[in-house]
Formats: sequence, structure tokens, C-alpha cells
Amino acid sequence: MLGIAMTVIISMLRGVNLGPHNRIKMEALRALYASLGLRNPQSYVQSGNVVFRTTAQDLAKLAERIEDGIEKGFGFRPNVILRTTAELREAIAKNPFAARRDIEPGKLLVTFLSRDPGPEAPEKIDALNGGPEELRLEGRELYVYFPNGQARPQLKWAHVEKALKTEWTGRNWNTVRNLLEMAEKLEAVR
Repeated sequence: MLGIAMTVIISMLRGVNLGPHNRIKMEALRALYASLGLRNPQSYVQSGNVVFRTTAQDLAKLAERIEDGIEKGFGFRPNVILRTTAELREAIAKNPFAARRDIEPGKLLVTFLSRDPGPEAPEKIDALNGGPEELRLEGRELYVYFPNGQARPQLKWAHVEKALKTEWTGRNWNTVRNLLEMAEKLEAVR
């Protein structure tokens, strides 16, 4: 009898452990994922990144299930953005800043969208380019380079949200690469 294929998924929670609110210990988050039937949950840093295995095919339903579990277990409901290992690998491969030598990895943010933002979004995002920050939309990822760092950007996130019209969460380039490495290691284990 053939078993159902297990897919490795990268889960990114928005707005977790960034201030005094929406706090979750990663041990408790891993336990919650395991209680939802997700296999081998592994967390990365304290901002709600979990890599795991699943047989689930519908990632939108799976994200909602995780959101429901977090709400029930921790009393708040963060957006949960999921990517397969292949999708994360593709997001890294299509980095529009990859050929530039002046890009510092810690200043490059990849914003992962829950769905395609629609045909009008690229034009709206291009219209936001004008300050020191540079924005490039590629499918379900928005790449933002902050040459002066993210502490005091000129970019107004409310304008970005209005242009995208979908849920999102951002990770810096170093975190994105580390999440892919974790996912590939988990895929290699049979």
C-alpha cells in the first residue's frame, strides 16, 4: 500500500512576538502544530516561523486551520502565510535584486502574500517607488529594499496594503534563506 505523500511547508505568522502583544513561546507553537496533525514542526527564531510536514493539499484551508488553532489556544488570530519548499525556492530564485552587488541581505525584505494581488497591483506598487526604498512585485511576493534600514522608512505601509489588497507577512532575506535551508533538510529526511 502506498502512503500519502508528505509535503514540507513553511509557515509564517504575521505580527507574532513583535511587541508586548500576540506573544507565543515557540515550544507552545510547535506543540500546537503537532496537535493539528502537522509532522516534525520546527521553529526558526521567535517571530512565528514553523517548518513542518503535512499530507494536506489545500494550503488555504490549512492556513485557516492553523489560524483557528492559534486563536483557540492563544487568544488572538494572526495571518498565517504558507509556502511549499518549491515555492520558497522559486521566491529566492526570482529575487529582482539578486544581480545587484550593493544589496545588503539584512535590508532586503520579502513580503509573502496570501494570494495573487490582482492585475492592477504591479502598477500600483510601481507608483510607490520614489523614496529611497525600492519595491518590486513578483507574483505573490513583494521585494522591498531598504537602503537606509527599516527603522525609519519613508515608505508608508498603509499605501502598500491598499495596493496589495491581501494579507501578507515579511521576512528579511537572511531569514528567507534560513527557512529554505530548514525545509530542504526536512525534505531530505525520509
